[in-house]
Amino acid sequence: MNSALIYPVKQSGPEILKLADVRVRFPVSNDWLGRPRGYAHALNGIDLQVRAGETLGIVGESGCGKSTLAQLLMGLLKPSSGELSWANGSKGEGSSNVQIVFQDPQSSLNPRLPIWRIITEPLYARGMRSREQMRSIAAKVAAQVGIRPEYLDRFAHQFSGGQRQRIAIARALSSDPDIIVLDEPTSALDISVQAQILNLLAELQQARNLTYILISHNVSVVRHMADRVAVMYLGQIVELGNAAQVLDQPRHPYTRLLFEAVPRLGVPLLAEQVAAPTELPGNRKLPEGCFFLERCSASREGCKQPQVMRGGEHQRVRCHVMG
Repeated sequence: MNSALIYPVKQSGPEILKLADVRVRFPVSNDWLGRPRGYAHALNGIDLQVRAGETLGIVGESGCGKSTLAQLLMGLLKPSSGELSWANGSKGEGSSNVQIVFQDPQSSLNPRLPIWRIITEPLYARGMRSREQMRSIAAKVAAQVGIRPEYLDRFAHQFSGGQRQRIAIARALSSDPDIIVLDEPTSALDISVQAQILNLLAELQQARNLTYILISHNVSVVRHMADRVAVMYLGQIVELGNAAQVLDQPRHPYTRLLFEAVPRLGVPLLAEQVAAPTELPGNRKLPEGCFFLERCSASREGCKQPQVMRGGEHQRVRCHVMG
């Protein structure tokens, strides 16, 4: 008898983005004729759908491909193969209206520009030049994130870390984006400010029906914000599903190791929990079977074959043993 709990699933809007078998690789060196000697394989068959109004959490170790995925969505990279398609019919590249909130607000804001110009940078990049119109938009968006209008002529160094992150959020909002990528949006902030920023993001999402892709190492932040979670390992999604279900009842062996290694107050980590998830294998020569095979204590003979996603609508895993 299956005793697994069934968690409620948020009813999100229509699909606005779809990735089908998306792969990204980079040449690592060239021969004397300029031909690649080898490749680093950053994304290795990503299948993913993003729905309007949801928060999709992306978790995994450093080097698993999270940042490459973000760059792909921003249009900074193109797929080496596979297809990325948007609801408006565009294919092959990032949307023209995906914005990002970076981890460190101090380094992501131009110190030479006043705040009103920083907030309207996405509009300026699209060709808007009317100072009056840009200031009007900046004032409106700044008010939505809690920045007073008399502060618009100040510079970034005159604000606290939390205020700078509010400015970064306002910049992302100014172009009315389809998706906002949140790249560790609170990790550089004081603990007392983190909750304020998370609550602000939740309020803005509710008010504006925003779609977030949240990249984070912080399981608590993911639990607080995400509707669904995708777990990445070596450029693949190995588990995908309802956030509470994936976080509370992870099925893929890698997901279990990843979450077991999260420090908890008063609970000592076992040696194997510390050692097992620390290093990804190299991505120049990919494993032929399950990518997690060499680190998995639950492996079977069938794991030597390439794995596909298995399971139901609310939780799927790339594992024939647990799927």
